[in-house]
Amino acid sequence: MSTKRPDSFDTPVESCPACHGPRPEKQRRLDSARSALKVALVGSPNVGKSSVFHALTGRRVIISNYPGTTVDIFRGQAIFSNRPVEVIDTPGMYSLHSITEEERVARAILLQEKPDVVLHVIDAKNLERMLPMTFQLIEAGLPVIVVLNMMDEAAAHGIGINTGKLAAELGVPVIGTAASLGRGITELKQAILRYQTISLALPIVYDALIENAVADLKPLVNGSPPAERISSRSIALLLLREDEQIRQSVVSEVSVGSQIDAIVDRARLSMNQAPAYVLALAQQRAATKLAASVMSRQASGKLRFGERLSRAMMHPFTGGLILAAVLYAMYFIVGVFGAGTLVGLLEERVFGGLINPFFQNTLQDLIPVQIISDLFVGDYGIITLGITYAIGIILPIVSTFFIVFSMIEDSGYLPRLAMLIDRVFKFIGLNGRAVIPIVLGLGCDTMATIVTRTQETKRERVITTLLLALAIPCSAQLGVIFGILSVSSGMLLTWLGVVGAVFVLVGWLASRIIPGQRACFYMEVPPLRLPRLSNVLQKTYARLEWYLKEVIPFFIVASVVLWAGDAVGLLGILISGLTPVVEFVGIPAEAAVAFVIGFFRRDFGAAGLYDLTAQGLLFGNALLVSAVVMTLFVPCIAQFMVMIKERGWKTAVAIAGFIFPFAFLVGLGLDRALKLLGVNL
Repeated sequence: MSTKRPDSFDTPVESCPACHGPRPEKQRRLDSARSALKVALVGSPNVGKSSVFHALTGRRVIISNYPGTTVDIFRGQAIFSNRPVEVIDTPGMYSLHSITEEERVARAILLQEKPDVVLHVIDAKNLERMLPMTFQLIEAGLPVIVVLNMMDEAAAHGIGINTGKLAAELGVPVIGTAASLGRGITELKQAILRYQTISLALPIVYDALIENAVADLKPLVNGSPPAERISSRSIALLLLREDEQIRQSVVSEVSVGSQIDAIVDRARLSMNQAPAYVLALAQQRAATKLAASVMSRQASGKLRFGERLSRAMMHPFTGGLILAAVLYAMYFIVGVFGAGTLVGLLEERVFGGLINPFFQNTLQDLIPVQIISDLFVGDYGIITLGITYAIGIILPIVSTFFIVFSMIEDSGYLPRLAMLIDRVFKFIGLNGRAVIPIVLGLGCDTMATIVTRTQETKRERVITTLLLALAIPCSAQLGVIFGILSVSSGMLLTWLGVVGAVFVLVGWLASRIIPGQRACFYMEVPPLRLPRLSNVLQKTYARLEWYLKEVIPFFIVASVVLWAGDAVGLLGILISGLTPVVEFVGIPAEAAVAFVIGFFRRDFGAAGLYDLTAQGLLFGNALLVSAVVMTLFVPCIAQFMVMIKERGWKTAVAIAGFIFPFAFLVGLGLDRALKLLGVNL
């Protein structure tokens, strides 16, 4: 078959020799009696698995242009030609030899759920780099279909792929798609329905020393739990890679474990290097050879503008300038427009001028009992506090942030930012991969804490969790702080400097105190893309839907708790106890209420500071100090509960116990420094 032109990739289903043609009776067809076919999507991060999932099922998910988004498992139901199908979107994985938590989850799906078809989604532009995992899936005996996604981008780069030849070489179906555009999806659905297992040759025959070790290991793994799901050859290869999780699942007796260790040690000594390295090298060589035989490239001239811009984003000097420009744009859109213009319209005119006066007059007439009417329209009322803060102040801020954040992540900027700040993060015991939860924390610290699973070591996960809880404000809190500090660029820059210094200092100290090894840094860098308006709007809608469902009820509950605490006098006791501390660090006593309600949600507390600023009670140095302390304040209840779940209660309590006094100490130091220098903002 001739090599396909770069602009032609919609593979006709009947042209795939591994998927169609004569069907001997001995070939096993998918069991049509089953209620639903189970299809699992696997592949490296950022290859478009979520786009394929959405195209197959029509279900909305967060489709991000950077690794590590899909930490949880997404399931969708679909009907292909009257046949029910369950589609599972797994976390990103680079290999069956799992390292990160998300890779372990993805492998568990393959081992435990026994999918009828495994779709290995590949970025067509990076075929050579991704074929080693295809080899591993085939070696495991899994029912694989290779999905060459992003074929439109490959064509734009002058890359053509002979899908028919690739299918013949691998012995599995190969379908070209551009899932974000809906291309190739019909052919993919047909390939899933018509999938057949066929007699396959081994994709790679390894060095004799490896093959001998595999032959020695196979009898030891036969009958083990993993051998019921994947081939004994694949298990043997994973043991040679010293996969501890697989070893534990295989070893039922001490003697078996000793025999396995002896075989692996003998192989290492015979080759004078780690078997894992020899396996990886052999797979990459085979991938290079196969990719060269099925790919064609048109000669490219000068670097494209996107490639020059991509390099500039990762250069220390130009990358820093671009980052500053991005942060300024975010400040202007979220801080000035969102927290200024939109909040002024909703909070002051709509709620302050219309909604709240209407309900105050109506309910006070309908409910003569003062304490009951206060539940709805009092100082801590559901309408006058909870709903007003949630919709009048926070909603316009998070809306503008979600729009900006969706555009940034869809553009492909985040992986380049990770490359840029990798050097800085190494100073605090992390690496560029930590940029994912850190930047996600600017949206929601609770979700970002969950995403720390993508980091390789426990040490990194603990450090990142600490920094998220301490120095990373969520979108609502960040927007409010941008709004109240926008009165002075000097005040905003000072806030950024103090919080940034705390981030680096605490991270550096934590990296020296918390034991553990550093992890290697690797990350896919996708091409730069213009964000698609439809995708940005879909993601913004999905995130706002989450906000309305989760945050607003929380604000209502917080209002009820505050009302009850005020009614029985408990709130007054807490405020009285915190007031001396607040005043000691140079903050007005009225701000104590904001810090008390900040225990429920930090953005709730930040909204309280906004209210005090609007009333003229908070300004100058006190405004800056209160913004710094609120930023560094204890995590909200939701984040604290996730910290307990992810890191354990001892670590979570230790982090919260450190943050509470530390935040006020930083505020005290800032207040005294400003007074000593005679600075009045």
